[in-house]
Amino acid sequence: MILFRFLVDKMRYYLSSYRLWDEENIKKFTEMCSITNKKVAYINNAIDYSDDQERIKKWLEEWFDSLKSLWLSPELIDLRNYFGKKVELQQKLEEFDIVRVRWWNTFVLRQAMKLSWIDEILINRHQNHIDKIYAWYSAWVCVLGPTLKWLSIVDDPSLRPYWDELEVIWDWLWILPYMVAPHYKSDHNESADIDKEVELMIDKKMLFIALRDWEAIIIN
Repeated sequence: MILFRFLVDKMRYYLSSYRLWDEENIKKFTEMCSITNKKVAYINNAIDYSDDQERIKKWLEEWFDSLKSLWLSPELIDLRNYFGKKVELQQKLEEFDIVRVRWWNTFVLRQAMKLSWIDEILINRHQNHIDKIYAWYSAWVCVLGPTLKWLSIVDDPSLRPYWDELEVIWDWLWILPYMVAPHYKSDHNESADIDKEVELMIDKKMLFIALRDWEAIIIN
């Protein structure tokens, strides 16, 4: 189910609560990808804190298979290989028309984005209307909003997979002027915590959109 659809100049986003979910969402996503070179930069760093390499490998294979079934060509981009190497990462990302970001701990992902400078790369592309597609889902859609302050109810901000001295990064990309709350009123293990997050944002008069797991925002 497509909840919102906006028209913008060049930059395109597919923002879902939970994966692609159903045939309607898959169709909309593949339509967005129809004029690209089909290469997908797959960013997996949100799970860098885990030592379960077998599980990570299995998940990666499953996701690559799902993208290949849509006639897309995924390649893993490990942001750890680009820490402090903004120019190299920027050049590498030029090979791809699609960037897909995996869910897990949002605060870990934000650390990797900061250390690799991909946050500034994405903001620059957005501001300059560079024609790329960004597919985000679950809590990682929140990266595009103004703050992560309320997401600490759902994700642990204390995880430090890179080095202990890193401070929690609460500011986000401001590509969206509102927060997004995924898994709202859904059959998901984080839905109860999301309900608490929504209540807090209402109390603080924050601008937000709550997404159920079958809903998506398309900015095309």
